[in-house]
Amino acid sequence: MLAAMPPTPDATAPGAAVPDRGRADACPGALRLHPADDGALARIRLPGGLLTTRQAMALVEAAEALGDGELETTSRGNVQLRGLASDCGAELADRLRAVGLLPSETHERVRNIVASPLAGLDGPAGADVHAWVRELDARLCASDWATGLSGKFLFALDDGRGDVAALDADVTLIAASSGPALLRLGRSPLAHPVEAGRELTAVLDAARGFLDALRTHGRKAWHLREVPDLLPAGSVPLPAPVGEASPVGALPGGLSVGMRFGRASAGQWRTLVAASAGELRLTPWRGAVLPGAGADRLPALAAAGFRTEPGSAWERATACTGLPGCAKSLADVRTDAARALDARAVAGEFAGLPVHWSGCERRCGHPAGRWVDVLATGSGYRVTVRGPAAAAGSPAGSSVGSSADAQSGDVNSVDVNSVDVQSVDVRNEEMAEAVAEARRTTK
Repeated sequence: MLAAMPPTPDATAPGAAVPDRGRADACPGALRLHPADDGALARIRLPGGLLTTRQAMALVEAAEALGDGELETTSRGNVQLRGLASDCGAELADRLRAVGLLPSETHERVRNIVASPLAGLDGPAGADVHAWVRELDARLCASDWATGLSGKFLFALDDGRGDVAALDADVTLIAASSGPALLRLGRSPLAHPVEAGRELTAVLDAARGFLDALRTHGRKAWHLREVPDLLPAGSVPLPAPVGEASPVGALPGGLSVGMRFGRASAGQWRTLVAASAGELRLTPWRGAVLPGAGADRLPALAAAGFRTEPGSAWERATACTGLPGCAKSLADVRTDAARALDARAVAGEFAGLPVHWSGCERRCGHPAGRWVDVLATGSGYRVTVRGPAAAAGSPAGSSVGSSADAQSGDVNSVDVNSVDVQSVDVRNEEMAEAVAEARRTTK
């Protein structure tokens, strides 16, 4: 597919440097543990964020028996276990294999699939993207060539609402209420219409074509956006992505809750599993959707520390791991961020632009689109609004999913070009007000 059509215009950010990809990515997995200051880290891929209650409890028990007793939800709806012993890999693999969370040892790091978490729950019946998730996962694991993909390569299956279409995935499939589904490659502004019944074949062909094009042209890349000149030009304008996180609280078809920075204790997870009706969907916004769960479960979830009401300053607020888990960090960013967010919540401050705290210039896990960058400097923080100015008809801020590494997320490119608001250096005690002011930015 990639070789059959003319190239699309460069869709990368102006002036963005193309990373050196002359090495294999170091992305962790369930079998490849990543050493960190707080112990080894494992990342378990959950295509579509889908978990049965049995699988969820297996992760809880693994966190308690092998790790630090907490589970971390990433910007791709995957789960990370931290504080692991370096020699626990075999036991962890056995636990995952027993509940179907390790269907392929050769492909486990490339099972990166996000899907609209609310599909089928809150509106007219559309494409069953979760059936697409399961089929794509099975076909991906059955494809020998797919092991050549980076552990950071991302597929997105959007039910047409535009939520995961905003995540800067490598290959995005967008369902349509009428007409063919649309296939977006990298950051191209134009999509390819896909014949009905061939949607997932087109997705896989695009990924395989990317690898073929790299070999043909002697190039090295982890993402399609890094080689826009090799991508075929689309022909259909894309609908504007919504880029909004799943709302928390009661839904027509279940419940949705948020987690502070995506982390929750084993005890909190037990409450989450008990509130479910057999299935959990972890979201790319570090929350969970519980299909079929009743609103009567919300008080127990709120008491356990989950966010269950909209309008909080905690909405669209993320942070990297920071100290003490990451040696590169200059600050305990999560403690500092929580203090600032709690201060604004008490003041009745509602969320504005997405905000992300980073302990170093890698900015692991930062959002896509327009966002507030809070960067540790060693003596305080630098607060900057980054990303393109909000265009008419487009959201002010997009969803989490532009960059992360083994510490707190799943994706890698630190694309912080097009800064349009002057940075402000602040001390810790000044940070809450500076961040709140930056989040109110609309121009």
